[in-house]
Amino acid sequence: MRGEREFRKVRQHGQVIRHALFTLRVTDYRPRYGETWQPRAIIGIVVPKKTLKLAVKRNRVRRRVREALRTLPTLPPCRATIHPNVAALSVPFGELQAALGEALAGDFKNPKKKPAQKPAQKPAGPAS
Repeated sequence: MRGEREFRKVRQHGQVIRHALFTLRVTDYRPRYGETWQPRAIIGIVVPKKTLKLAVKRNRVRRRVREALRTLPTLPPCRATIHPNVAALSVPFGELQAALGEALAGDFKNPKKKPAQKPAQKPAGPAS
């Protein structure tokens, strides 16, 4: 992703998927103005100093996530931002890759809404 404007669009309109290793914000693919239609995954990786203080660790987690995404067999056409947690540094690489694959494979365009639950009715007491 390029520029603060694209990150802002994903932040405002994207669906949030939370995992123990990362937070993923996903929205459907739309080409930039004047760009031809080429459905592909455009993903930005965001690691703030508040999450990981040392630049060495921030860069390492970025490299791990980038490699996990690169080695996935398929990526759906989307725009997304990934915010890795501290746990993404210590987890085995295969587990990180599997978690990212599952999160991106979900149906984020048509999320299933939970039906509204009816309030529980009180049982009828003894009639007097």
